[in-house]
Amino acid sequence: MTAVRRRLPVLLVWAVVAALALSVWGARDRTTWFLETVWVLVGLPLIVLTWRRFPLTDLLCCLLAVHALVLIVGGHYTYAQVPLGDWVRDTFGLDRNPYDRLGHLMQGFVPAVLVRELLSRTSPLRGSRWLAPLTVCACLAFSAVFEMLEWAAAVIGGQAADAFLATQGDVWDTQWDMFCALIGATVSVLVLSRVHDRQLDRLALTASYGAGASTSALRTSTPGTRPRLR
Repeated sequence: MTAVRRRLPVLLVWAVVAALALSVWGARDRTTWFLETVWVLVGLPLIVLTWRRFPLTDLLCCLLAVHALVLIVGGHYTYAQVPLGDWVRDTFGLDRNPYDRLGHLMQGFVPAVLVRELLSRTSPLRGSRWLAPLTVCACLAFSAVFEMLEWAAAVIGGQAADAFLATQGDVWDTQWDMFCALIGATVSVLVLSRVHDRQLDRLALTASYGAGASTSALRTSTPGTRPRLR
């Protein structure tokens, strides 16, 4: 299990990279593909570059990979034309392709764990009753910022940005998107907090063990020679 855990982040990175490569080939609209996947294109290298100093929990890694795949699929087909969403629409008699709603649920569900992890590890909020509401508020704020980015894209791109907006004629699409993100963040905090706390404890224990081993190696090194880690 330990070996699998060590390889998990690497496997997830390669899976996301492969999905990105496949999705750009034959994408219905390259501009929409870029706008939808830009978070993956920026976030993935950032995680890789900071991994040694700030590794993430397995839970967060898996959720980020799943979220990336949701974004990549939406970028490849455009959210309003994802085949799975068409199937759900036709099967349940919906008036629109619901894949966009799934994307915004994930926009709250996954960032909630990311925000919670950052706040738990870099602030005094770990164990505080303020951690959960501040996490949800941060996710809702991010969703609002994303809607403003969509608004800017619509103003700049005009009709060319319609595939990116994916409103599908719904005048309340912006409000629905933020509501879905709010629901996703709330459910994530309620359902995953205990599991997340256990993984944070395990990560802290691993980091402490590594720091202890480094300190031990420094103490046992002989004067005049460079310390060697064991």
